[in-house]
Amino acid sequence: MDTNKLITRAKSILLTPRTEWPVIAAEPESIGGLFTGYILIMAAIPAVIRFLSASVIGVSVPFLGSYRIDIGTGLTIAVVSYVLTLIGVFVVALIVEALAPTFGGEKNRVQALKTVAYAYTASWVASIIGLIPGLTLIAALAGLIYGLYLLNLGLPFTMKCPPEKSIGYTVVTIISAIIVGIVLNLVIRSVGGGYGMGLNHGLSGLAAPHGGPAGSFANGSAAAGLQDWAKRMQDASKQVDAAQNSGDADAKANAVGQLVGAALGGNGKVVSLSPDRIKPFLPDTLDGLKRTQASAERNAALGVQISKATASYSDGANHTLNLEITDTGSLKGLVGFAAGWGGVEQESESDTGYEKTYKSGNQLIHEKWNKQSQSGEYGVVIADRFSVAVTGNAASIDELKQAAASIDVSGLAALKNDGVSAN
Repeated sequence: MDTNKLITRAKSILLTPRTEWPVIAAEPESIGGLFTGYILIMAAIPAVIRFLSASVIGVSVPFLGSYRIDIGTGLTIAVVSYVLTLIGVFVVALIVEALAPTFGGEKNRVQALKTVAYAYTASWVASIIGLIPGLTLIAALAGLIYGLYLLNLGLPFTMKCPPEKSIGYTVVTIISAIIVGIVLNLVIRSVGGGYGMGLNHGLSGLAAPHGGPAGSFANGSAAAGLQDWAKRMQDASKQVDAAQNSGDADAKANAVGQLVGAALGGNGKVVSLSPDRIKPFLPDTLDGLKRTQASAERNAALGVQISKATASYSDGANHTLNLEITDTGSLKGLVGFAAGWGGVEQESESDTGYEKTYKSGNQLIHEKWNKQSQSGEYGVVIADRFSVAVTGNAASIDELKQAAASIDVSGLAALKNDGVSAN
């Protein structure tokens, strides 16, 4: 294994994908060579990160502190997830190969494996950021989104499909990947009790839609939304190419920002609220309890901005509530996806309580209540951008709902377009 070559390839596919994909497509390779020279090493990164997070650093549990699983279980989870990642990469390569003729491409298993392996590089590298507390979700989303961009960019070179058909090719591959991701996630959960792989590690098998590559999905469907997303990504990537050719540093930065905005599901670049603008939404009292702590911050990673304000409220005895207000900023488009055509509604109930996510009007609401501990959480998404969540112990879930209702949600909604600039 040539470590320097591996590092150079990873950097090149992430930083200069348009010039790297033609080089990759022209390289003579084999299935075994791709695995031993690249995939086996790169796919180990998230497995190692998962082990460190679960067994060394620990997982933060609200109200209880940090929880670490034992070394043996952590290693088992890491090894199983690693093996299933390798399986997933190969499975999706088979799917990419099988789909090639449908989208005007050429069937070639080695080229399909190249496509999948190098598109996965973004997720594998971004997983390193997950070691930083609070950035795990951002890292996963950023890696997934950039990986989808790499896939869409690479298919015309490796699978020789017409560029105008790569969007449909990418969409069907994404849907297939989600399905296999769910299956592999269930396998890992059965072994390790919940430490799943996430959608960015799996792949899987849907046939191409009837109507062929020239067809389209029904308006309002999830697949139609993905098609729209892919088209915005294609347009934004052209702006990045133009900016790179111009040599203008400001133009490059602006084009990349617009690319991130398109990738995250929005129609433009979003700058989240500054701490001094989101903190005033934390009231002095909440449901009759006095505020005992308050903080606000804005974080950024891989071009993604999120602002958050938190506060604790207490009666000085055993009654406490926690409030968290989040400006999803750059993730605004993904939130809109979930609240709109993402179909995230669900409900479950047990002897100890219930949990459900549902829509009420234009708002997405999440409730969770534990009858034994008399505690729970109530959250609501405002204007497809802001979330307000109240957690703590209470007489009933209605008390948490009442507390959330006292927040100035109309004031938040009025800021839904603040910091948003069109592409």
